[in-house]
Amino acid sequence: MSAAASSPAFAFISNPNSVNLTFTHLLPRNTSVFVANSIPIGRNSSLIKPSSLCQLLFRVPYGSSKPSSNFSSSRTFFSPVMEWQDCTVKTELDVPISVAYNAYSDREAIPRWMPFISSVKILEDKPDLSQWSLKYKAFGRDIEFSWLARNLQPIPNQKIHWRSLEGLPNRGAVRFFPKGTSSCVVELTVSYEVPQLLVPVASALQPFLENLLSRGLERFAKFVKTY
Repeated sequence: MSAAASSPAFAFISNPNSVNLTFTHLLPRNTSVFVANSIPIGRNSSLIKPSSLCQLLFRVPYGSSKPSSNFSSSRTFFSPVMEWQDCTVKTELDVPISVAYNAYSDREAIPRWMPFISSVKILEDKPDLSQWSLKYKAFGRDIEFSWLARNLQPIPNQKIHWRSLEGLPNRGAVRFFPKGTSSCVVELTVSYEVPQLLVPVASALQPFLENLLSRGLERFAKFVKTY
């Protein structure tokens, strides 16, 4: 058997509802079949939290005309890529904590200092909701995403946090720590689901975003002094 014939291969399915899985007899031996959409895992799973999602991956056994029916939670259900990534950055500001908090609370001003956010629009009839747009060129691609976010109940001068309701899945929090009467520390944490478009560069995405967020806070440090 040649090296090419023995090497594992992968087949990707974007919509398993429209695919009859008996097609696998047409695939080369030792082919892993990846179902790209996510499915929920029961609350008794010992591998992930009940609210988590994972992806279905199974291997077509040699000489088989269908996937193995010997499924178990430890062998069948796992995520081939990290679905969610977390980024945390922080910086010290030479302004009182109340000034930093008020400046960051101005969501529509965020595109003025965050490099990859192109627009933020607060909904007139629902001020806790805002529509966000992201545009940036990276990894040789023009990346564009949008999402609707809800600002959760803040803690004045301590915490601002949010979660997306539609579009790019993300959530995050900004925390404020006093350093004295005229300075403070701002800590920004952003959690996001890796978009399918960026799965091939998922391992490089986290340090790349951390760098962008750090640059954003550096610009925020200048912005807040003029706020």
